[in-house]
Amino acid sequence: MKHSLMQKLKDKTATLGVVGLGYVGLPLAVEKAKAGYRTIGFDMQKKKVDMVNEGKNYIGDVVNEDLEAIVSSGFLSATTDFAKVAEADCICICVPTPLDSHQQPDISYVKTSAESIVPYMHEDMLIVLESTTYPGTTEELLKPIFESSGLKCGQDFYLAFSPERVDPGNILYKTKNTPKVVGGITPECTEIAAVLYEKILEAPIHRVSSPAVAEMEKILENTYRNVNIGLINELAILCNKMGINIWEVIDAAKSKPYGFQAFYPGPGLGGHCIPLDPCYLSWKAREYGFHTSMIESSMMVNDRMPEYCVERASRILNRFRKTIGGSKILVLGVAYKQDIDDCRESPALRVIEELNKDGAQVMFYDPFIKEYQHNKHVFKGEKELTMKLVEGADLVMITTAHTDVDYDMVQRHASFVFDTKNAMKNCSSRENIELL
Repeated sequence: MKHSLMQKLKDKTATLGVVGLGYVGLPLAVEKAKAGYRTIGFDMQKKKVDMVNEGKNYIGDVVNEDLEAIVSSGFLSATTDFAKVAEADCICICVPTPLDSHQQPDISYVKTSAESIVPYMHEDMLIVLESTTYPGTTEELLKPIFESSGLKCGQDFYLAFSPERVDPGNILYKTKNTPKVVGGITPECTEIAAVLYEKILEAPIHRVSSPAVAEMEKILENTYRNVNIGLINELAILCNKMGINIWEVIDAAKSKPYGFQAFYPGPGLGGHCIPLDPCYLSWKAREYGFHTSMIESSMMVNDRMPEYCVERASRILNRFRKTIGGSKILVLGVAYKQDIDDCRESPALRVIEELNKDGAQVMFYDPFIKEYQHNKHVFKGEKELTMKLVEGADLVMITTAHTDVDYDMVQRHASFVFDTKNAMKNCSSRENIELL
């Protein structure tokens, strides 16, 4: 295969495409356009496409002015028409890979995207999957689909996997400066994909020997966190029984300058990666007759945390001769992590669900989320966090440690606070606060 694509990438005459304009795809498309490449974004949701074409941002990690500038300059456009794939030299697939109702990987979005690309493939084209998935997806699923076009992988087109690394709300690391891992079907595929990212990012590119290595690497990143959070959640439960402050224990352990990384307990796991990725690995492992016992144990601990937090809330109310049924409970924070507007897989939603099942009168306030949909129901939050709102609650539960909350006011006016995130650590008085 001639290296005309390599030259196009180097002189920035290549047209780049991104399939899926969500939390991963839109920031990537913006960086491609900012680097000086004509970029086309593809998405099935017309609303997203229209907003991009109007220069209207809907992703927290994208700078509004950047989007407006590159759209107005013509470097970025969006479409629902996959026929425009034919104009692209490189396509990155950044679509969701959720779990189905049986907790198994749902790769239908990846498969559908690949099948939509096939009719418009051409020689000397690069396709990169960025969606998190189980090891083997690129080679076992995507390669045969793309080769159904009549083109041969490694000979007529390039195929690689490069896992997304997006941490919403991270002030230091964004798409542009986060190191990238790349693994292609052939060494040539790896090198072409690596050059693409070298041209658009200001971060090291780590080449690996195959897509499967890159796929497993991504699963390792998030499984590592899942297992360690499971460990610290289990220790938090034990420390509560023993009358030991787990947060003080962690602070003490952090004083060791080597061999320890701090993880923190909470009401469970949220987001689009950490709660889901270990399930991909456990599912794939069964194909080899292998059970990931440690991983599955940590998943069980983390999955149980919302119910545990509700049990703790019930015990707190019992001290005041109140039952959870009928009690007014104010939940502070429904985002899955602090200072973002994303509540995907948030454990706070499960906490609220369990409180409602037990008959509590639940209110919530989140400075970033005014309403959310869960199990086909829409839940509306309180517009403001007022003294009257706090005073009217039998119990305040903190499930997300947003920084833009007046915790001193909450402490002064709350009957009692159950703080699952140690958000109130700086309050001068802690007499009416209980930690997870």
